[in-house]
Formats: sequence, C-alpha cells, structure tokens
Amino acid sequence: MKYALLAALALTLAACSKNIDTLDAVKQGVIRDIPKDINLGGMDVNVVSVSFRGKEADAIVTFAPKGGPPMMNMKYVMERKADEWHIKTRTSGATEHAGAADPTQGGAPGAAPQAMPPGHPATPGAGAMPQGEAPKGAELPPGHPAMGDVKK
Repeated sequence: MKYALLAALALTLAACSKNIDTLDAVKQGVIRDIPKDINLGGMDVNVVSVSFRGKEADAIVTFAPKGGPPMMNMKYVMERKADEWHIKTRTSGATEHAGAADPTQGGAPGAAPQAMPPGHPATPGAGAMPQGEAPKGAELPPGHPAMGDVKK
C-alpha cells in the first residue's frame, strides 16, 4: 500500500510538470532574456534546432529583419528553471552568417560549398592563398599597390 501511494504521488507530480522541451519554449526563453535595448519587434526570431540534455539545452537561433533573410545565427546554452528556459551562456563563435555551415564557405549546412564570383581573390579558410599572395592572373583595382610591394 505504501508503495502504491508513492507511485500515485509520483505520477501526479509528473502529470503536473509542464513539458517545455519544445522549440517554442526555447524561443520564448531567448526572447525574454535578450537585453531590452535590442528591438526584437523589428526582427524575426526562429529556433533552428535544439538538443535537449535534461536541465540544459543547446539551441541555434536565427535573427532576421522582419520578412527578410536570416542575418545571424546565435548558439545558446539554455538552462531549465522551473517551467521556463533561460539563456545560460553563448558558446564561443556565437555569431556567424545564418545558413553557413562553415564561415569560410557560403551555403546552407550540408550543402556543397558555393563558388566565388569569377576573379574573386581567395578567402581565409580551406585552400586559401597565403596572406600577401594573389592568385596568378588576378587583377587588382586601378591604383592598388602590387601585392609584393606591401611595406610592413
């Protein structure tokens, strides 16, 4: 009888706790905890993904001008407090262009890297030219000093 009563009590308490392991609950927590001097009224805030880990969650959130394309991704570690999610920390490298799987490459996560426009110099990252070198045949703007003539 004692164990049946404890089991019933545990089930009652479990039924009363609110399930907040949802994208919407994380979004509400981010919006609530963003500094008030940031005008979120002019932005679309979307939770792209969340990985729940008990009382913590890792979230990727995009910010965009209302009706515009995402301009920034933020990575948050969220912490569950009672029936709400709160921002605990931002992870290192918290900002990057939204949709970029690798900041040195364009495109959506998992997509093939996008090619640079014809004649565009190499950018930092995989396969980039060492600083101070230009690809053969690359033209510099009129009046620009030659890459080898840069004085240190």
